[in-house]
Amino acid sequence: MTAISVRNLWKEYGDQIVLEDINLEFAARSFVALVGPSGCGKTTFLRMLLSEEKATRGEILIDGKPIAPEPGADRGVVFQRYSVFPHLTVLGNVLLAAEFSQSPFTARLFGTARRAAEEEARALIAEVGLAGAEDKYPAALSGGMQQRLALAQAIMRKPRILLLDEPFGALDPGIRADIHQLMRRLWNSCEMTVVMVTHDLREAFTLATRVIAFERRRNRPEERERFGATIAKDIEVWPPRIAGQLDLFTPDRDDPVLAEGQGRDDPARRSA
Repeated sequence: MTAISVRNLWKEYGDQIVLEDINLEFAARSFVALVGPSGCGKTTFLRMLLSEEKATRGEILIDGKPIAPEPGADRGVVFQRYSVFPHLTVLGNVLLAAEFSQSPFTARLFGTARRAAEEEARALIAEVGLAGAEDKYPAALSGGMQQRLALAQAIMRKPRILLLDEPFGALDPGIRADIHQLMRRLWNSCEMTVVMVTHDLREAFTLATRVIAFERRRNRPEERERFGATIAKDIEVWPPRIAGQLDLFTPDRDDPVLAEGQGRDDPARRSA
């Protein structure tokens, strides 16, 4: 279980203030969506959770301890652009995540360790809906399939925190609905806390347990550098969503299962 605490956080680039006095508490296994206009610091905040950016003031704690100064296997990330290796097959991409995790110096596994990792990788590939595509290269996959692969690659390392930076923004609506179902399954089945940046409010309220809006309260041209974004809204999604309890999710009108006339209490939906 991983909880995140953000205390008196400021981020500045020279004279420009990007984030101003951010205070947040994320419960373990929550799914938090960050929304707000472009340029308000959402992605900067996500990069700070990944340790790609340093706080100017304040601190970020994970389970009560200061966040590691460098990105690590405890925090997985999926970007809008498909961050997979084009020269590796689907199986190779997912297996590489295990190799980096279990053998950080050589990134190679052998014998029993490799067979176990390959078995786990194939099971995860099937879980994300890519069974039968293990030997294909990313160039032969559609956008939705590449994003499924990116999710599998990130989750293969068993991160305690999964960070999503507008991961579904480039997908067609129908494909996005399928990926939403996949994301629900993964969040429910994996022991992880999820923080997602999105511009899509419907997506935020469809997936998240909590929606947090960043906003610059003073946004006139002469104020933009000296006043950063703060938390404008902090909304707990109702009814509550609890990891492992799929039947509490509010139905999505784009859900392919619902399109066939099945309601949220239908067994097929609960097992989706």
